[in-house]
Amino acid sequence: MSQQQRDALDQLLRDAPLDLGGDVAEQRVIFEEMMAAIPLPADVATSSGSLGGVPVLNVENAGADHASVIFYLHGGAYAIGTAASSVGLASDLARRAGTRLVTVDYRLAPEHPHPAAIDDAVAAYRGLLDSGVAASAIAIAGESAGAGLAAAALVALKHAGLPQPSGAVLMSPWADLTLSGESINGKAAVGPALTPAGLRRRAADYVPAGDRRAEFVSPIFADLTGLPPLLIQAGSHEILLDDATRLAAHAAAADVAVRLEVTPGVPHVFQGFAAMLDEGGAALASAGEFVRAHLAGWRP
Repeated sequence: MSQQQRDALDQLLRDAPLDLGGDVAEQRVIFEEMMAAIPLPADVATSSGSLGGVPVLNVENAGADHASVIFYLHGGAYAIGTAASSVGLASDLARRAGTRLVTVDYRLAPEHPHPAAIDDAVAAYRGLLDSGVAASAIAIAGESAGAGLAAAALVALKHAGLPQPSGAVLMSPWADLTLSGESINGKAAVGPALTPAGLRRRAADYVPAGDRRAEFVSPIFADLTGLPPLLIQAGSHEILLDDATRLAAHAAAADVAVRLEVTPGVPHVFQGFAAMLDEGGAALASAGEFVRAHLAGWRP
C-alpha cells in the first residue's frame, strides 16, 4: 500500500473544485460533473424505480444475486449528491458483496430539511419490504451523511416496529451534527475533503431549528439497542474520525455487534477511490465480505 498513492489522492482532493460549504446550487452542479466524469464498468446496469413513493435507482452488476439487496444511502452532507452520483461506489460495494443494490434519491436540504431524509429512507425501506424482500436478505449501507442517515434509519425502523436488515456498512459516517468530536478540528490540517465550516453550514441547512442531538439526526446520541451488526470504516485523515470511533463505542455499549476499521493515512470516504488507492479496494473487499457473511444470517 503506497504512500505515493495516498499523497496523490490527498493532492487530488485539495485541488478539486468542490466546496462543501459553498453555494448549494453551484456545488450540486460541480459534484454531479465530477461524478459523471468517472466511467462506470460496462457490466453495471441501472434502472429508475420507486419504493414507498420515493425515487430509487436499481443497480446490478453481472452475476449479482437477485435474492439479496443492498439498500444504499448516498452522501453529500444532506444537501448535495444524488442516487445517480452514488452508483460508482455503490456498485463497487455490490459487486464485492455479490448482490443487487438500490440507491435512494431522498430529498435534500435546504429545500427539504429534517425530517425529509429520514422519512424518505424509512418509506423506501418499507417499500422494499412490501415488494417481497425479506429483511434478512437486506443489508443497509451508505457513505458520509448517507452512513449517518443509515444509522439513524436503523433507529427509526426500530421505533416504527419494522424488522432490521441483516447488517449495516457505514463508511465515514457523519453521525454527530453537533460537531462535538475532537477530530473536527484536530484533523482539519490533514483532512483534505471536508472542513469544519462546511459541515457547520450544511448542518444548519439540514436542521435549521430544533435539537441536533435528536436520535434521528445524530445517531451517536440514540439508543442503539437492538440494531443489527455494524461495520464502521473510517480513515485516520478525516475530521469525522471521532464520529466513527464514538459511534462504534456507543454501539458496543448497547450490546450491538460492531466492527470498527480505521485505515491510517487516508481521507474521508477513501473507498470511493479504490481504482487509485489500494486501501480503498481492501476496505471494499472487507465490506463485501461483511455483507455476504451477514445476509440471511442475523436475527434480532
